[in-house]
Amino acid sequence: MKAPQEAAEPGPKTSAVASRGPALTLGTLVAACFAVALAQIGVAIPATLNGLFQQDLRPIGSQLTWISDAFLLPVAALELSFGVLGDLFGRKRLLLAGAVLLAVGEFVGAASSGVYQLWVGQAVAGLGAAALFPTSLAMLAAATHTPRQRARAIALWAGFLSAGGFLAPVLGGVTGNYGSWRWSLVVVGILGAVSVGLSLVLAGDSKAPEGRSLDWVGQATLAVGLIALLYAVIQGPTDGWSAPAVVAGFVVAAVFLALFVLAEARAASPLLRLDLFRNRGFAMASVVAVIGMFSFLGTAYATSIRLGPIQHQSPLRTSVPFLLLQGPAFVLIPLTSRLLERVNPRWLLGSGLVVMAGGQFLAARMPIADSTLTSLVVPIGLVGVGFALAVASITATAVNTVPIHYAGMASATTSLLRDFGFTLGPAVIGAVALGRAAARFGAALPAAGLPAGQEGAARAVSQAGGPLAVNGIEPGQPGSAAHQIAFDALGHGYALGYVVCGVAALAAAVVTVAALRGGRSDNTVRPEALAEDVGLPA
Repeated sequence: MKAPQEAAEPGPKTSAVASRGPALTLGTLVAACFAVALAQIGVAIPATLNGLFQQDLRPIGSQLTWISDAFLLPVAALELSFGVLGDLFGRKRLLLAGAVLLAVGEFVGAASSGVYQLWVGQAVAGLGAAALFPTSLAMLAAATHTPRQRARAIALWAGFLSAGGFLAPVLGGVTGNYGSWRWSLVVVGILGAVSVGLSLVLAGDSKAPEGRSLDWVGQATLAVGLIALLYAVIQGPTDGWSAPAVVAGFVVAAVFLALFVLAEARAASPLLRLDLFRNRGFAMASVVAVIGMFSFLGTAYATSIRLGPIQHQSPLRTSVPFLLLQGPAFVLIPLTSRLLERVNPRWLLGSGLVVMAGGQFLAARMPIADSTLTSLVVPIGLVGVGFALAVASITATAVNTVPIHYAGMASATTSLLRDFGFTLGPAVIGAVALGRAAARFGAALPAAGLPAGQEGAARAVSQAGGPLAVNGIEPGQPGSAAHQIAFDALGHGYALGYVVCGVAALAAAVVTVAALRGGRSDNTVRPEALAEDVGLPA
């Protein structure tokens, strides 16, 4: 689901991934595949630990949402620039640096005494993942010199990425259940240290500096714009949408994203080629990438909050739905690869999004008091299967709408937008669900007939930390009598979150099928393009 940086110029010979390098060795293959599995574990593991974060660190308001997005934001904002750095200074150096950063970030997070240090650790680890995703794939693609070799290497790499997403909930569930969330992060940090050793000893090096340069203005304006936008979206429900800081966040986001567009239009080597969006089919496919992946990760986030901070289920039980969400993408790799060869990708993408929407609407109907895992099998399983079909075909859909010499660039651009969609998932669903829950709790509390002391204490806790904080009050403590009110309000809030995800997936499916007609009928994607997308194994 990630992709490395593509060259700024449209010709296929300028692709950094396509450049010839030393022949692929077993050592490079092992180091690169281990690195991408590590990066994906880092992305996915916080989802099974949200309940423990809530119990131990007592985050208030939107602070829990920032734990996930502190990792995701550097990946979305910096992944393309790290791909350029690897081309300029050597991919082995970037693979080593990425693993070091990820390990350091996980150890910093594990030592956290509060939520702010955990954010710092997550952000540092996210920087490492932003380097590992593009660099590991570029190393393999540069070392394979025939389409067949490249296809096999890409498929294996994509399989290890999927395996990372599959292993993360198991690792988080076991270590969190029998140790603590700190041990979960320590284990990921140890895996990062192992990746450093493997890369140092086994990985070969390659680079492609010709014609490559960093787009500093584009990178700076993009990063500031994304950070400001996410701040405003995440803080809006707790601080108030009219709060000066929230309004300023939206204004700064609008200004800097507009400056990013201006910078890219004038840059000699742009981070993002804007002329691609003149192609109507590609523009629509890009919209689908953002909305569809927002829908998936929003579902994953809502599920983690439902089972963890709301129902207080153990990390081991919380990990089960994430096997259903992540597992199909790994198990169905052979099937999705064959389907992409035989079916127009837009139909595969549209079908996957419809299946996702069906699962999300079913999840919205689950009573919040139902804590059985069996009730999650069908709705969450459908989302997982739909995601497996969708993520495997998003880039193929985008690539097939542009001329063949733009295929690799289209793949990298779509991956950037898809990562942005992933980053929006926790932010938007957290904002929608917490806003709905707070309103419902505030309306229900006065009519509940609680003793004055209990009602006053619950109101104070809610004003400071929202319904999640009230739901976490220990029995017998002031305000604990309002626990059921908060519990029900949160259930309604996150049910609305599932509905939002379902509507988004359904809208993306309609756009896919209705608006992407007229794209190229050739379903074959060049190996160079495949090498720039992890969700598209050959």
